[in-house]
Amino acid sequence: MRFFAIAGEPSGDLLGGALMAGLRQLEPTSEFLGVGGPAMAEQGLESRFPMQELSLMGLIEVLPKYRALKRRVSETARAVAEAEPDALITIDSPDFCLRVAAEARALNPKLRTIHYVAPSVWAWRPGRARKMARVIDHVLALLPFEPPYMRAAGMSCDFVGHPVVAEPLATAADAAAFRATHDIAPETALILCLPGSRKSEVSRLGPRFDEALLQVRDRIPDTRVVLPTVPGVAPLIHEMTRRWPTAPVVVETPEDKRAAFAAADVALAASGTVSLELAANGVPMVIGYDMAPLSRLVVGMLLRTDTVTLVNLVSETRAVPEFLGGACTPAALSGAIVDLLDSPARQAEQRKAMDLTMDRLGRGGEPPGLRAARSVLGVVG
Repeated sequence: MRFFAIAGEPSGDLLGGALMAGLRQLEPTSEFLGVGGPAMAEQGLESRFPMQELSLMGLIEVLPKYRALKRRVSETARAVAEAEPDALITIDSPDFCLRVAAEARALNPKLRTIHYVAPSVWAWRPGRARKMARVIDHVLALLPFEPPYMRAAGMSCDFVGHPVVAEPLATAADAAAFRATHDIAPETALILCLPGSRKSEVSRLGPRFDEALLQVRDRIPDTRVVLPTVPGVAPLIHEMTRRWPTAPVVVETPEDKRAAFAAADVALAASGTVSLELAANGVPMVIGYDMAPLSRLVVGMLLRTDTVTLVNLVSETRAVPEFLGGACTPAALSGAIVDLLDSPARQAEQRKAMDLTMDRLGRGGEPPGLRAARSVLGVVG
């Protein structure tokens, strides 16, 4: 079977890689074309162009690249039509992927289309599901409460589990070794700082997170900080921490990141999937996020829920404190971190919500990539 798969950012690439592995397990002769990153490349995909061209977020960030993105949409849609795949599988990045699906479907009305990651219509812009149904046949949902929204809009949909439940976790021994390697005593408070994986996020949130953590150090002087990052934003992370009296630990490899998560006491993180990674590791957290002013205004007008933190949504609690938009200030963030460090009860409340979240996302079941592959094959026959 032949599939044309498109991912536009690192999280989508990981989903795509796991899905491709699942498809190869169930259908060993599967062939793949499309756009993706290193995880999909490991499964044999030769990306038509660098996936990083699509890793943009927010109205202001996208506008300068609009012409180039529009050209890529048309190029990719023509490639889909020429490939005549058994299905087009678009993975997240809806602004790009759904435009490709629309143009590809116009060129080939019989094209089967599958979208991986349901749009968050439960949070904002509910009309997106109906619009998406014009060009998408089937949806692979990461969250258990999403299928009814998709089916109501006219698409078939399967909950396939969230990939975070299949990620390997570090052990207590790994955590102790991490602290020993970086000269962090067992009793020292260790805070994870996670200001995002995109340059735009780190540029906007980095200074606030930086100041918030300096304020925490003023109140708890022996606090240590570790910043897991990725190569694309590592220079920004190093610049962000230059004024620290005690340099934080910056880690870039997956192994060091897992060990850091296991060793941490609490985390200050950008809103997004990272909250589920923290939940999988049982790390209590404070969430902060902001966008460019115009993006913040538009999203604020359309938001339909009182929380955007996935742990809160999946567990149906409000255990994780979050500070969004204008509320995302160093003083608010630092106060919440200190309160969390000082309150075992609040930490326990969060961990209870995290456990419930992981169970609801499919922990202990079949790997999500394999479940997604079964769903895809069920659609294409």
